[in-house]
Amino acid sequence: HKHRRGAGHRADMVPEIAAAVGFVSSLLRTRGCVSEQQLRVFSRALREALAEHYKHHWFPEKPFKGSGYRCIRINHKMDPIICKVARQIGLSLPQLYQLLPRELTLWVDPYEVSYRIGEDGSICVLYEATSSKAPSSKPPSSYGILTCKNQMLFGCTSPSKNYIMTVSS
Repeated sequence: HKHRRGAGHRADMVPEIAAAVGFVSSLLRTRGCVSEQQLRVFSRALREALAEHYKHHWFPEKPFKGSGYRCIRINHKMDPIICKVARQIGLSLPQLYQLLPRELTLWVDPYEVSYRIGEDGSICVLYEATSSKAPSSKPPSSYGILTCKNQMLFGCTSPSKNYIMTVSS
């Protein structure tokens, strides 16, 4: 029989990991200190590291199970996976702290990837599958593009509060 490429649960992580990797790479790119060549190596290595890390912690039928384990976190401590991958392209820990937000939480869950910058920033969705069957119609090139809420990175606007209001009722 023909072996379907990417059969099994592994394949389900591809768009989510692509969105997360694209986002982190775009943060490194905005400062212009990292070359495109380094970014390519970084992206590929981060994709592999996350796929390996998530392998036994990915439950499409229970998307939030294991969410804390999969979460990428920077809060005065650098996320160990990002740290390890950045070393492969010669980025030191102090450089990483300069390039990335001080407070960043990136949730990589089945069907949805979202992030928050700052402890009380609004949560922004990077990738969302419209349903568990149909993948998002976003072309892969749109992953990690600076969206509405990323403006807060550059301090132009304050984060929108409306998201927080609706949730904390």
